[in-house]
Amino acid sequence: MVSWFEREIIQELKPFEGRLDTAWRIALICSLATFVFMTYGIPLVAIGCYLILFVMKPDPAESTLMAIGISVLVSIVVPVLLLLTELAIDVPLWRMVIIAVSSFLFLYLGAASQLGPAGGIIALVIAFIMTLLGSAPFGEVATRGILYAWLMAAVPMGLIIVCNMAFGRSVPRLLQRLVAERLNVVAGILHGQLPVDDAWVLLRKGNAEAQSYLKYVALFHLIPKVRQAQMKTAVMRSYALLILASQGVPVQQKGESAGVAGVHDPNEYALELANQCRQLAAAFHAGRYPELPQQVNALPAALQPFSDAIGLLYTPAAEGAAAPSSGFFYPDALTNPVYQRFALKTTLAAIIAYIIYTAIDWQDIHTALITCYVAALGSTGETVHKLTLRILGCLVGAAMGVLSILFLIPLMTSIGQLMLLVFVVILCAGWVSSGSERSAYAGVQIGLAFLLTVLQGFGPDVQMSVALDRIMGILLGNVILYLVFTRIWPISAAQAASGRLDVIFERLAWYSDHDRQVPLCSPNQAAQNVADLDAVREQLLRVYFEPRSLRPEPQVLERLKTMLEQGEVLCVQMALPRESRANVAQWKSQLSDMRHQLNMQPV
Repeated sequence: MVSWFEREIIQELKPFEGRLDTAWRIALICSLATFVFMTYGIPLVAIGCYLILFVMKPDPAESTLMAIGISVLVSIVVPVLLLLTELAIDVPLWRMVIIAVSSFLFLYLGAASQLGPAGGIIALVIAFIMTLLGSAPFGEVATRGILYAWLMAAVPMGLIIVCNMAFGRSVPRLLQRLVAERLNVVAGILHGQLPVDDAWVLLRKGNAEAQSYLKYVALFHLIPKVRQAQMKTAVMRSYALLILASQGVPVQQKGESAGVAGVHDPNEYALELANQCRQLAAAFHAGRYPELPQQVNALPAALQPFSDAIGLLYTPAAEGAAAPSSGFFYPDALTNPVYQRFALKTTLAAIIAYIIYTAIDWQDIHTALITCYVAALGSTGETVHKLTLRILGCLVGAAMGVLSILFLIPLMTSIGQLMLLVFVVILCAGWVSSGSERSAYAGVQIGLAFLLTVLQGFGPDVQMSVALDRIMGILLGNVILYLVFTRIWPISAAQAASGRLDVIFERLAWYSDHDRQVPLCSPNQAAQNVADLDAVREQLLRVYFEPRSLRPEPQVLERLKTMLEQGEVLCVQMALPRESRANVAQWKSQLSDMRHQLNMQPV
């Protein structure tokens, strides 16, 4: 009998379309980075490959855009560090100050703005460079070390960009297949072959992936502008079709409307629309831009929105009321203390780790510092979940590294053999890291622990002591981070989820105040709201990783889940045509009640 844990492992490791493609590209880029670093004498190859594992996503557009962004940010930061070298090289206190200030700044920006995870990467690079200055005997060597650190970040990012463009899946085709998948699901629901839950699965994914595809296509001019505009609107209209399908298909009665040529049973109107969706989906999946069918005006009123959305697949949909936005920073960036506290806690953990291994003169456990930056997240539950994945990944990756040191590396005679070893192991790590968010980070840690164990200097490592030191450093960093995040300003996952729910409900309330719009929300706006709520759902799952003292009462957790489900229904209903939606006054009252519950009964 298969246990629950084994079923979860099997589910997380199951293949899906594009997973192998992502895994082998990660492995290829890491093996190429190994060749470049060791051929040209660039240090810190393991950290460079870690950046590849961190940045590479199943979405080639997202990873390419992030690589470009990190390259630009690092190129801006490095000249500043060069100016600070003379100040910090001989004064440990100044190095500490620079680490503290830069870490807080970039971690805060990463948490409170659109910068996101890139902020943590920049903070890590600066902190790591500062820690290396302590071993530099004079300024020229330190300057060279900073330039090497720039190469450590720039080379992997450059390889990501080149390999994604050369070997990555065609982003325009990915866009077409995304639209085709939605159309096929809508067709299945119209035909009665699929449940409406299948529409909700795609709804919860949102349009973030599609938006990154569209940005990538526009940036590199991969298709003509006319086609870009068509795909942009097709993404929105296909999401609108999912919204309609999520409400179910009403059964039509005889004599409800006039007949359509070739269709005699009123219940066959839905089948006719399903066939139209399938034909369009087949064309998109084949890489074509199909001609759209003519709209059928004799349909029953309940099915007319489906026909409209299909017939207007290339026609831009009206936008709903735009909620106030602060631009680069989140609306509560300056008022919410959570962002500052997160930056302070992570910086404190990193400095403690740095002081410990510097005070005992044990530089080989510097992975403790790295752990503090790569494993810290907003809530305690998220952080502990990530720490758990880091420990598991560390143990698996280190074991693979130790076995390689014992049995494979002594037999190697060329860099090509080392590249092959890196490729095979990182292929396995990339397979895990390209999975769901519940387990992806373990794949990153498998790769990092292996690389830190095996690669040292400008060649493979054959010393077991170094490998063990790296593992000890990772475990030490985990302990420090756990203690800091559970003792200082601890934020439960439920508390963080409650705050995010209130922000989303406030946004929905804004839409409900603008009833002149048809619909209140555009499909894109609904997609963002539903995806945000799905992120809250994932956040609530992290509750079980927290200490019991931080966990909410079961009834509180159930209340949050109930409000989450109600919020999803409201998000979708607000994007329905005016004739298909409920009374807006009811939505206002419901949103007011839910926000009152969140504020009056805090987690």
